[in-house]
Amino acid sequence: MTWEHPHLLWLLLLVVSMPILSYYLTKHYRKKLLNFFSEELLQKLTNKPWETGYRTKQILLYLGLALLVIGMSGPKIGSEIREVKRQGTDLLIALDVSRGMAAEDIRPNRLEKAKFEIRSLVNRLKGDRVGLLLFTDTAFLQSPLTTDYAAFNMYLDLASTDQFPTQGTDFRPVLREAREVFRNSGDQSGNAARVLLFFSDGEDHSPGFDQELQSLVNDGVFIYTVGIGTTQGATIPVYDRRTGRLLHYHRDREGRVVTTRLEPENLRKMAQAGRGTFYEIQRTSDRIDGFLSKLDELERSDFGVEMFSDFRNRYQIPVAAGLILILLSTITPAYKPAGITTK
Repeated sequence: MTWEHPHLLWLLLLVVSMPILSYYLTKHYRKKLLNFFSEELLQKLTNKPWETGYRTKQILLYLGLALLVIGMSGPKIGSEIREVKRQGTDLLIALDVSRGMAAEDIRPNRLEKAKFEIRSLVNRLKGDRVGLLLFTDTAFLQSPLTTDYAAFNMYLDLASTDQFPTQGTDFRPVLREAREVFRNSGDQSGNAARVLLFFSDGEDHSPGFDQELQSLVNDGVFIYTVGIGTTQGATIPVYDRRTGRLLHYHRDREGRVVTTRLEPENLRKMAQAGRGTFYEIQRTSDRIDGFLSKLDELERSDFGVEMFSDFRNRYQIPVAAGLILILLSTITPAYKPAGITTK
């Protein structure tokens, strides 16, 4: 048993004090009357008390008030099973935050353009769960699958190329992490469409990711990829974090300025294996609006069915009982009419 407004239970102290206060007030009032009337005369002028009726009336009144207080406090007794359903798709977005995503061949840079497209996409979702994976040569779940799009956008805003200590790119960890996220997503039916949307410039320094890709595909995950950048490539600027002033361009170990290019083959391969589509963003005006229509075509299910037990509010019972008792109290006589004889 629990209470919706437990602080109101303090009013029971007031109800308990009322009969005590009534007793002393009645006694005080009678004492004042005896200053003007004798005991014998006072008994003749007033109705003869009916002891049983009076006590019954008082008990019914105070018990009814106590029940009203209990009802106002919102008692919750027993339990009920509630079911909350949501329809939609589990969409996990993998975002490359390696150093190459700071290249400015797409304005303002590759990462900011990717974040703009993701934010635009998420703001158009209706009931779908969305999560965010960040990766370089490791992967990190920045936002779990959620329908709280405001929270997701907040986590997306925090994504930057400075978030990971290492800056190589390896697709294997992010594919493994995506598989774990989907397996722990809470969709027990396995019927919800699970989609991985992969944003990257396509550069991969791993020896191969075929095994991880196939494991994800075997789990029924649809994979869509977005290649962002130009095939001509661009240098990677390094800015001062405080002032925003350009310091230099990133160089390799031999001191040569690094040029990063869009490498679409890995992304095409990934989308083809995952029964998805490869999108390419080589200009600032390029968009991935077609992805939303693809998302609508996928199988949708009640992935958000939540069964949980909750206490049922039973305030109606004590309130109804309290009102009945108070009504009975008003119609219960406390005195017997006494005849007055005159000489």
